[in-house]
Amino acid sequence: MNSPMKRRDFLKTAAAVGAGTIAGSAELLAEAGRLGAHSAIRPVVIASSNGLKATAKAMEIIRAGGDALDAVIAGVNIVEDDPTDMSVGYGGLPNEDGVVELDSSVMHGPTGRGGAVASLRNIKNPSKVARLVMERTDHVLIVGEGALRFAKAHGFKEEDLLTDAAREVWLKWKENSSTKDDWLPPHDMDTRDIGESLKEFFRTTGTINCNGLDLRGNISGVTTTSGLAFKIPGRVGDSPILGAGLYVDNTVGAAGSTGRGEANLLSCSSVMIVEYMRAGKSPEEACLQACKRIAEQTKMKRLLDDNGRPNFNVNFYAINKKGEYGGASIWSGSQYAVNTGEAESRRMECAYLYKRAER
Repeated sequence: MNSPMKRRDFLKTAAAVGAGTIAGSAELLAEAGRLGAHSAIRPVVIASSNGLKATAKAMEIIRAGGDALDAVIAGVNIVEDDPTDMSVGYGGLPNEDGVVELDSSVMHGPTGRGGAVASLRNIKNPSKVARLVMERTDHVLIVGEGALRFAKAHGFKEEDLLTDAAREVWLKWKENSSTKDDWLPPHDMDTRDIGESLKEFFRTTGTINCNGLDLRGNISGVTTTSGLAFKIPGRVGDSPILGAGLYVDNTVGAAGSTGRGEANLLSCSSVMIVEYMRAGKSPEEACLQACKRIAEQTKMKRLLDDNGRPNFNVNFYAINKKGEYGGASIWSGSQYAVNTGEAESRRMECAYLYKRAER
């Protein structure tokens, strides 16, 4: 974090300009103004609960004067490269055919641009490819085989993303799948007792979302995931969809999500969270409002518990231009990671709509 300009440094600059004894006085005055403006900015990085290392890395880059997008992408690359996180990148759980398919989106606040890839195979860092879509094409979203060809054209190397540990989990699911997959029989709004696989522990919906506010007051974000484990090949959730899994407005703030992507896709929650913040809600309040919106929109009884509440979870994370932050979930028990540049990254409890019953 840039500290306020020290008095002696400012006096030295002012004296030099006044006396006209050194060249570049205009640049020095500009620098004084820049430092003064930045002193009021409170940088922050927020991420899903698996983002402790990501937020620490991102804040390190921000404190060194880096751009927020550079920072958050470098942060999530740590998770994408981690074979023990089975919800993101290398080691992510595969689709029902045993193939890892990755999704990611990025948004850069200062330029108002965004890019995304979906159903990308054999490339470990989809967040980097999403950024290239933003920077090197006239498109926003590239999917499947086209996304792979695009990545390879820019020098990305193909590699097998399925680790032995992920393969073991996939085989366990395969051996017990039968009615526990995503192929559903005909049903209507009142049908229950199908889609039970959503409740299985190993049907992970984990992801990492990371949003940052840098020392220039600019905001950017990224979301990256291997998606719902054992999904139908080609399934795309909310993570690579701007407005759903991620949204950034440099004048207001940023928001992103993890959890059941289908619910979030139908709600376009991230853009709504930013709009709630524009209307004056705090990041936490805005995230809670998005949770309420999803709960109200969920009508299918197979997705509701006996009390009419969603039987799944969605988590949201948000920051605003002031450096305020917050997270909320439909159900209690979720956390998020945050780093404000003043201490180590830490996990904090999400606000929630409903409290889980004690087990």
